[in-house]
Amino acid sequence: MPGLYIHIPFCKKKCRYCDFVSFGGSIDYTAYIAALISEIRTYKNLVSDRVFDTVFIGGGTPSILPHGTVTAMIAELRKNFTIRPNAEFTIEANPESLTREKLEEYLLAGINRLSIGLQSADNEVLRAIGRVHDRETFLKAFSEARKAGFRNINIDLMHGLPKQDVASYLDSIRLASDLGAEHISSYALILEEGTPLYDDVKNGIVILPDEDEVADMEDAGFALLGELGYKRYEISNFSKPTYECKHNLNYWANGEYLGLGLNAHSAMRFKGKWIRWANKDQLSEYVMLSANSKLPVSDTEEVDREEEMFETIMVGLRKVEGVSRQAFMDRFDIDPVTNYASAVSEAVLEGNMEVTETHMKLTPKGMDFQNEVLLKFM
Repeated sequence: MPGLYIHIPFCKKKCRYCDFVSFGGSIDYTAYIAALISEIRTYKNLVSDRVFDTVFIGGGTPSILPHGTVTAMIAELRKNFTIRPNAEFTIEANPESLTREKLEEYLLAGINRLSIGLQSADNEVLRAIGRVHDRETFLKAFSEARKAGFRNINIDLMHGLPKQDVASYLDSIRLASDLGAEHISSYALILEEGTPLYDDVKNGIVILPDEDEVADMEDAGFALLGELGYKRYEISNFSKPTYECKHNLNYWANGEYLGLGLNAHSAMRFKGKWIRWANKDQLSEYVMLSANSKLPVSDTEEVDREEEMFETIMVGLRKVEGVSRQAFMDRFDIDPVTNYASAVSEAVLEGNMEVTETHMKLTPKGMDFQNEVLLKFM
């Protein structure tokens, strides 16, 4: 089930923790969207044999684009690629940039899944991480999305944030549940070097919750999500039944995906070889190449069989159900339990892994030590 990813690298204001390739402030998006459409057209013949099951428009903040832009972009996708009629179409949005007009546009264009970046329902926490919305703005945006007709909404949350404690985090989860969100993603803050928040923490201006406090938040939050009817199906993702994100499930199966836009990444099989590549990360260079009908590719790598197998294990163990032994066999002609016998045996003895007739998966304890388990497979 190949997926399409489209990167929109613009935000009203860049968050203090963000190290993604994105840009805040007032920007003319015209040249970028024209280049993106040109890139879409350039790929038409190269992937004409693929049928795409999912489309994910991410960022940045895709909902910052002016009314009509997303419709034009999706029309180009449909014109140049074969997209399954019942494909999952997701768009990421921030509360401050959502309007009823845009939401109705998205639905008419075929978008059927909305992902709203809340991060926290605590206004003090939101200010500390540089978000430009508050709790009230989010509530209005969510209400407008429901009124417009969205019936599959994800809410993004974070834990381990400055000014945040267990009570604050649990309040955000309860709010998302009370609203009836079909899907909740909850990621721990990763402090990235080069971000304003990293500098403030390093200089003692901002104090983050310590490791024990973050662990307490996660344990309490994930337990609450289960009590509220959300099933954990990946390390940081929870959903009501049948509302798992199909696009991300493809990533975690190490499936094929085509990334379009600035710094977008791709992985596909061509002539039996697993190829991975990334687009340029300089905006001017990306626009220049794409506008001239040249692929804006920066790095290309042919992944050998051993690395492809390891990557399939690495992303597959993020899922609660783990790695399908049959799917691995179909892809590589060997059972993963046999291929990684020593690593599997050691992880099982340590209580970090469980092996069934159909799957190889991490235990709840192993989920907390995923990196340590993966070292055994390298």
